[in-house]
Amino acid sequence: MLSPLARTLSSAALLVLFAAGCGGSDQPSTPADPAQPLKVVATTTQVADFARNIGGDRVRVHQLLRPNVDPHDYEPSPADMRAIAEADVLVKNGVGLEKWLEETISAAGFDGPVVDASTGVRIRDGDPHIWHNPLNAKTMVATIERGFAAADPGDSAAYQANRAAYDAKLDALDTEIAKRIESVPADRRKLVTNHDAFGYYLDRYKLTFVGSIIPSFDTSAELSAKQVSGLVAKIKATGVAAIFSEASLPPKTAEAIGREAGVTVVAGEDALFGDSLGPEGSAGATYLQMEEHNTDTIVNALRGTAV
Repeated sequence: MLSPLARTLSSAALLVLFAAGCGGSDQPSTPADPAQPLKVVATTTQVADFARNIGGDRVRVHQLLRPNVDPHDYEPSPADMRAIAEADVLVKNGVGLEKWLEETISAAGFDGPVVDASTGVRIRDGDPHIWHNPLNAKTMVATIERGFAAADPGDSAAYQANRAAYDAKLDALDTEIAKRIESVPADRRKLVTNHDAFGYYLDRYKLTFVGSIIPSFDTSAELSAKQVSGLVAKIKATGVAAIFSEASLPPKTAEAIGREAGVTVVAGEDALFGDSLGPEGSAGATYLQMEEHNTDTIVNALRGTAV
C-alpha cells in the first residue's frame, strides 16, 4: 500500500514524464548559457527569499512551499515535480525540516547539485528553525552564494556582490532587533509560543523560554491535558505577559490556554511568522520583514504597548 505522499509523487512524476515527451526544446539550456538564468528550486519560503536576494536577475526561483503553509503538510504538485526535474540547482533548509525531499527528488529524477543552507550553522538540539537568528541567515546566504557560483561560475562576481549587500541588511537587522529587545524590562523578557520554533531567536537575544502550546519542533505533535495544565500553571507562576500564536497555525488552543491563564493571546494579523513567510503584501512577505514584524509584536506585547 502506497503512502499518500508516494501516491502523489507517482502521479506527479507520470505527468512530468508525459509533458516532457509532448514538446519543448530538444536542447535544454545549461547553467553556463549567459542568456539563460540559473533554474533554481528552493524548498522553503525562507531559502527561496535568500535565493532571490543572492541570485538577483541571474536566477529564476521556483519555490516549493507556499506562504503560511506548514512544511510538514507539503505535497508536491506536478508543476513542482517538473521544476525539480529541470532545475540546475536545488536549495534546501536542511536539519531534517524537509523530510519529504529525498523521496520527491528521486521521483522527479533530479540528479543535480543540492545546496544545504544549514551547512556551517551551529545546530541546537536538532532544531531546524535556524533562520530565526540573522547571523545564521548570513551563513545560509553564504552557502547559497557558493552553490550558485559553482553552478554558474560566469556570474560569480554578481552573486558575491549581491551577498555583500544582503549581509549589510542582515547585520542592520540583528543590531535593531537587539536594541528593541533591550527596551523590554529584563523581568518581562519571557516567551510562550505555538510551538518550539524560536529557540535560535531566544538564544541570540537573551529571552527566556517558558513553554509552547505544542512542545515540539514538529507542529503535528499534540499537547496532553497534563501538559496543558502544567503550561497554564507555569504561565501564572512566571508572570508571562502574553502568548504568541503563529500565522501558519490555528490559534484556538492558544486562546483557550490564554483564557485559563488570564493572559493576552497575540493572534490574527499580529501573529508571529514561525515556520513560513507570509504572502505578498503581508507583514512577513520577506525574511527581513518577517523578523521585523516578529520583533515589533514581541516587544509591544511584552512591554504592554500592543494595540
